[in-house]
Amino acid sequence: MASFQQALTMVFAINEINNNNNLLPNITLGYQIYDNCLRLGVAFRAAISLTSGTEESFSDLNCTGPPPVIGIVGDPGSSQSIAISSVLGLFRVPMVSYYATCSCLSDRKKYPSFFRTIPSDAFQVRAMVQILRHFGWTWVGLLYSNDDYGVYAAQSFQQEMQLFGGCVAFSEILPYDNNHRDIHRIVGVIQTSTAKVVVAFSTDLSSLMDELLSQNVTGRQWIASEAWTTTPVLQTPQYFPLLGGTLGIAIRRGQIQGLHDFLIHLRPDNNPKNSTIKIFWEKMFGCKFEAVDKQQEQGGTKCSGQEDLSSTETAYTDVSELRASYNVYKAVYALAHALHDLMQCEEGSGPLIGNRYADITNLKPWQKVNFTTGFGDHVSFDENGDALAIYDVMNWHPRSDGSIVVRTVGVVDEAATSGKVLTLDEDALYWNFETKKPPQSVCSESCPPGTRRARRKGFPVCCFDCLPCGDGEISNTTNSPECVMCPDEFWPSPENDHCVPKEVEFLSYEDPLGISLTTASLLGTSFCALVMVIFAHHRNTPVVRANNSELSFLLLLSLKLCFLCVLLFIGRPQLWTCQLRHAVFGISFVLCISSILVKTMVVIAVFKSSRPEGKSAIKWFGSAKQRGTVLALTSTQVAICTIWLSTASPTPHKNNQYIHSKIVYECAIGSVAGFSLLLGYIGLLAAVSFLLAFMARNLPDNFNEAKFITFSMLIFCAVWITFVPAYVSSPGKYAVAVEIFAILASSFGLLVAIFAPKCYVIILHPERNTKKAIMGRSTQNK
Repeated sequence: MASFQQALTMVFAINEINNNNNLLPNITLGYQIYDNCLRLGVAFRAAISLTSGTEESFSDLNCTGPPPVIGIVGDPGSSQSIAISSVLGLFRVPMVSYYATCSCLSDRKKYPSFFRTIPSDAFQVRAMVQILRHFGWTWVGLLYSNDDYGVYAAQSFQQEMQLFGGCVAFSEILPYDNNHRDIHRIVGVIQTSTAKVVVAFSTDLSSLMDELLSQNVTGRQWIASEAWTTTPVLQTPQYFPLLGGTLGIAIRRGQIQGLHDFLIHLRPDNNPKNSTIKIFWEKMFGCKFEAVDKQQEQGGTKCSGQEDLSSTETAYTDVSELRASYNVYKAVYALAHALHDLMQCEEGSGPLIGNRYADITNLKPWQKVNFTTGFGDHVSFDENGDALAIYDVMNWHPRSDGSIVVRTVGVVDEAATSGKVLTLDEDALYWNFETKKPPQSVCSESCPPGTRRARRKGFPVCCFDCLPCGDGEISNTTNSPECVMCPDEFWPSPENDHCVPKEVEFLSYEDPLGISLTTASLLGTSFCALVMVIFAHHRNTPVVRANNSELSFLLLLSLKLCFLCVLLFIGRPQLWTCQLRHAVFGISFVLCISSILVKTMVVIAVFKSSRPEGKSAIKWFGSAKQRGTVLALTSTQVAICTIWLSTASPTPHKNNQYIHSKIVYECAIGSVAGFSLLLGYIGLLAAVSFLLAFMARNLPDNFNEAKFITFSMLIFCAVWITFVPAYVSSPGKYAVAVEIFAILASSFGLLVAIFAPKCYVIILHPERNTKKAIMGRSTQNK
């Protein structure tokens, strides 16, 4: 019935064109219809008969000679079209198919005169992949028929799936003869596969569906090709549990004004060459035109030819879903518009070589076509003879009686001006699942942001594991194949899905460690000030005078500077603090150590001067020479610092190497040699002081300060020797804290070891702070 409707649609279109004064004026189109009987040989012979010109007369009009065939509408089958167009292409006879979709027919070298008003399978496949992409179905099964249509569609589908990033879980060829063993095996594959979505390219799925129903294989989302999306064979109640909710694509539905009236007013005639209408009539009304005597005996009726077609409800009279018939209509108009354009050509402006145009009585080339139908659809062909790709998206809904109704729920238009190829009405979709939602069909769940995909060995690309991004890496998209590194001053968020500015770390005054060190620094400074006050108040007492009060005050001043220089190490590093911290530290400690060195030398000189052989020793260590020695030793350190700061000054530096998740804001020393020379000079003076004090440790107690100096320098050296490995192994701000601790520890060691005994005598035992007591001890020691 549907095929007969398509044939009469061509007749209707030709009559409409012949009655149109604006299209092909003074030219009448004729036609001849052949039935291919679904056989390639019959279709091939019909096409050759049309183009060979074997019939001298072909109508009751005043036309003689071989029929000027301008083109052939058909064949609907891909296999037949391949065979026919390969021959017709040699003679450049155009063939416009309304239902052959094989993508192979787009090859202009093999089929130079083949055109079609239905999109090729290449477009069909892309449309189906658009649906899969929309719902995130990347793991699907594939079934296809064992013919040109199925094989080429399956090849295109697998290629498009690779481009889309999806995978085919299984691929099975449907047996041509519906072999039960093969069908049973395919059902087993579908049942055991984890793919919940099955794509099928075929025109006959009845045997497969029957076997699926018998084994109760449900819970699958079917994606139908245009070959079976609208077929009524499977739209029965028995198939609903299996096929309800099927999504498919169908060729564009159109409307043809006046076609329904034309179809229902069809009447049989007595032309012996037009027996097709009689056969149709007999099948439609269950009657016979001839030899009815025997039938009447059996209750048969005779056809009158006046039966009413409008009272029937069949695929022939149903014009609500004009798809293939609409393509036939467009094919006829395409031929007519091409012929009309040839008639409009003027001499010297034709499309052929030398600007010639074709002879209307001897058509050979094919013309470009560009027109709009009465329904508003634009019709044209691309360089491969393919029509514009536009499909309706169909969804199988349940009827009240349990059968299936196919409804349009969207459109796939590759030429959409909005750029949105797929448009779906999500609310109109029916899902045949308990959740009433689209199923999930993936081999592996999507990897969330913060992870990357790692393909499983031996599995398709859709099967993967999700691995977290490494240190310093992020991924901000789903299913990211790789993680990317954050910029230098950024670090991944806890979820590893975006970069955040790194935390800047430095020893600040708000930090508990910074507060503790600052407090210790201020306490040390206060103690120095307190000792200075004590010494100043008791400056005329024997204990203060016997221990060289001037050097003692200078030593206390230098210790106060040592304690205060700690404050330069705390806080956000700036250029001036970086330049001053080590310079002040180096100069303060040299001033301190040089004062201790001179005190040690004075103690030794005083002891020697008490003996007859060393009376002249004290002359070399007068007050001026003591100050000069301290100044000279300190000036050397000043010179080292000056050269260092002028050549390679320390600067603030953002260090990303200590801790990758943080920026350690520190002072780069600038010159390793300069810093080493500064520390080395302090170490040299400390070592000399320690050696001299150690040699003088056994001098008389009355004058002996060497024991205390020895002990203080021992503390000093121990602190700075342990400082080196601790500093090197401490990360970030803790390296600065280690350096501050060394400064404070050595300063407190010097302060306590040298000045605590003296303050003890001055404050707690003033009776021992007399010249007589000191001299008495001296006599006793003798």
